[in-house]
Parts: sequence; structure tokens; C-alpha cells
Amino acid sequence: MANKTISMSKLKQIIKLHCQGTGKRSIGETLGISKNTAKAYIEIFRSLKITWDELSKMSDHEVDRLFHPEKTVDQPEKLKTLYEFFPYAEKKLRQRGVTIHMMWEEYFNKNPDGYKATHFNNLFKAYRRRVTPSMHMDHKAGDKMYVDFTGEKLSIVDPQTAEIIMLEVFVAVLGASQYTYVEAVESQTVEDFISCCENALHFFGGSPRAIVPDNLKSAVIKSSKYEPTINTNFERFADHYSMAVVPARAYKPKDKALVEGAVKIVYTRIFTRLSQDKYTSVSSINKAIYPFLYDHNARSFKGRAYSRLQQFEEMEKPALEALPEKRFEMRKQLDLTVMKNGHVHLGPDRHYYSVPYSYIGKKVRLLFSKSFVEIYHRHELIASHPRVKSPHNYTTNPAHMASQHQFVSDWSPDYFLKQAREISPDVEFYIAQVLLKKIHPEQAYRTCRGILNYAKRVGNQRLIRACNRAHSYGLYHYNIIETILQRGLDQYDEDDTQEELPFTSHENIRGEDYYQ
Repeated sequence: MANKTISMSKLKQIIKLHCQGTGKRSIGETLGISKNTAKAYIEIFRSLKITWDELSKMSDHEVDRLFHPEKTVDQPEKLKTLYEFFPYAEKKLRQRGVTIHMMWEEYFNKNPDGYKATHFNNLFKAYRRRVTPSMHMDHKAGDKMYVDFTGEKLSIVDPQTAEIIMLEVFVAVLGASQYTYVEAVESQTVEDFISCCENALHFFGGSPRAIVPDNLKSAVIKSSKYEPTINTNFERFADHYSMAVVPARAYKPKDKALVEGAVKIVYTRIFTRLSQDKYTSVSSINKAIYPFLYDHNARSFKGRAYSRLQQFEEMEKPALEALPEKRFEMRKQLDLTVMKNGHVHLGPDRHYYSVPYSYIGKKVRLLFSKSFVEIYHRHELIASHPRVKSPHNYTTNPAHMASQHQFVSDWSPDYFLKQAREISPDVEFYIAQVLLKKIHPEQAYRTCRGILNYAKRVGNQRLIRACNRAHSYGLYHYNIIETILQRGLDQYDEDDTQEELPFTSHENIRGEDYYQ
């Protein structure tokens, strides 16, 4: 913009020539002003979205106020009253259902000699341009939460190694109030990203109608102008909190202008202050962030008599949806085949979960979180269990088992007892105990098979001695047989004491109660 204000007459000539198709350079030469001055006023005119006819009918006071909203001296009383009304109107417009015409009606009812609707709209647009970025969007209370990671990172120092560890910084902004949440986190993985989003919702005390991420891989698998592919877990997270996912469109700066503006402010109001100290953990740096974040939210907007915190408390917080009682739990998935014993195997935990016996041999999908396991067949939930991180153990719903029905597998207690009997009565006795230790015999079938297979690997005699040794300790499971054979403990004489055996204190030997 020019360093000095030009006359209203010349300003109108700039706009008139522009509307007639005259170029900026020619306008400057014709009116004796610089090309940049002409360009600045033309850009303001375009942003106001008014016509030359509308501008030509305005008084010089109105034009001056429209193009130079920062000027406040020598205002006519009518204009002063209007500008005193604008902060109130701006806040009200963030409420759902409120329109600028409704605000004009309220203003005009209080001021019958005031400005008509067209002039009101034009002057209000100019007022908002004074503080608001050019890429302005109207945001309704409780409508959207914008999320992103900052480009720059924070750091902590490992107290043991003195290694500098870089941290990602997450920012969330509510659209209407611009109330902001900031959190340092170890990575941009799906787990950390969802955790940050959830922490933001609990910080705000409610959820908006939509969440707007930039095209982060943690949120958007494949971007698209029309139908982006959303990460499954992130979509489930949004569903849990009754939010729609509306990714910011590529090459559409208005979609993410709010959060990008927040990031710039975070750099000056939080990053610079944190750089004065060193932190040794993620929790300690997040604790340090909080007072600076509070100061940011409580600070009045430039040119406004209210803050983000005030706007949030007055209009945004009441518009948010109540949060569900339980937090979201991210689920992972595995595609498995139901085993002959009526269970599926959760590999990460090495634990087995039952399904109805009719699904033996069928393909199923297992979804698991930190606390539960769900099993689906063709999108139908067929079983659910609490997650149990107990290796080589079973979680079984008695209703799932085939004990009261004709078992559809060729495996059965008699099948394994017969195989054991062919080796030795001692092995038969041991296998019988393995079967008895489970609530349902089907749970022990894989264990029995694993034990009996050792006869082919080490010979009948070693397996017999291993079974006798394990029986003397009262332990009936695959792991004890494996340990005895791998360590050659079956070679000890019967009179060797338990105290002399090295395996009795081995970490893999947990005791009989562990395997119940």
C-alpha cells in the first residue's frame, strides 16, 4: 500500500479505470501514481466483492472507511456507532444459523437512521479485513477442529546418554473461537496422531461435528479432490466421537489457513520460550508447554477486545458434543483360519481365543485393542473376549465349545490318548493330565500334538523320561517338556535333587498356577 493516503477522487478513478479494463501500469501513468499503489487498491476492491456502481454511490467517508479501515479519527457518529456494533456481530456470526443479514436487521432496528444492508455488508467486510487474514473463512461454533503437525520440532535430552531426541509438535484449533491445543509427541504414527487428537478433544471438553486434518499419512491414505481414502483407525476414532473426517484439499490454502496461522503463532509464543530450558522427557516438556498455551489462549486478539479463551467459553464450548464415557481404543487386525480346536491364535501375545465350533476351518478377521479382542466372519461379530496377554494359554467361552455336540474334527481326547498309549503308559498318563488341566479338552489338542511329536524328534525313551520328570514337578504343558528335552534334563538320574537342577529357577518356568 502507498505510504500516504490518496484522495477519494483519485481512488475512485483507479477503480473506474480498472473496471473499464485499463492495466495497472497505464492507470499509474494516467493518474501520476505508482503501479504498486494502483495494484494495492485494486486488490482491496476485488476482495470486497462489490461493483463499481455500488462504489460510485458511496460517500467519501464510506469509501475511505472501506479502503482504510485502520483510520479512526474524525468518524461521523453514524459510522462510529456501526463500528461499535461490529465486534458483537462478528462473534454472533460464529453461532450456527446466524447470518450477516440477521445482524444487519438487529443493527437497523436499534439504529433506524443507520446504514442500509448493502453498505452495512461492505463496511463489515472491510472491518474484518483489518485483522483477519485475506484467506478468511466463516467458522461456526462447534463445527470443525483443524489439526496438523508443526514443521519445526522440539527436543528433549536423554538423561542417561545425553542424546538429543527430536519431538513432533501437534496443534489443534477450533474453527470459531480459535481456541488452541498443543502437544509434543514422539512421532507422527497413527497411534501418536490419534492419541493427540483425543487429548485435544478432552482438553476442549467436547467434540466438534468434523475434524479437518491436512493430508497426513496418519489420517489420509490416499488424497483425492472428490473422495479421499481415510485411514481405517482414524475413521473409527472419528466415528467413536461422532465426528466427520473432512481432509483439507490439496492446493486449497483456505482449508488449512487457520491451523497454519496458529502454527506461526505457536512458534513465537511457545517455541521461543521453551528454548530457554532443557527437558528430559516428553511429559516434562508438555508440562512446560501448558502455561504458555494458556497465555496464548487468554491473550486478546489483535484489534479485538476479547480472547480465544473468552470466545471458547462463551460460544464454542456450549456447541460441542459431549464426549463418550470410554476413550477410543485403536484396533489392529489379523486375518486368520480357525484351528481344529475351535480357537484362533493372536500372534503378538501367543494367546488363543475361542469362536463357536461351527466356524472351525473358516477364515475370520480378528480385531484387537489394548483391552479387547473381537472376531468377525464376513463382517458379522461371532466372538468377543477381554484381551489376555498370557503366552501359550487359552481364553475360552464354554458356549463356543463342541463338548455338548458331535465334534467335527478328527482330533479328540481318545485320539491323543491312543497315540500316547502306543508310546508308553507313562506318556498316556501325562497326556491325560494335560487334557484334565483344561476346562475343555479341545484347548489342549495343540499341546498334546506338540508333546507327542517329540517322540519322532528325540525318540520314545527320552520323551518317556521327560514326561516322568515333568510329572514329578506337577507341571503339565508343552513348555516344560520342551525345556527338559532341550537341556537334557531327562538324562538326570532319579535321585538327583530338585535343587541341583538348573531349570528350576529358569524364567520360562512359571509354575502350575500360571497355566490354569
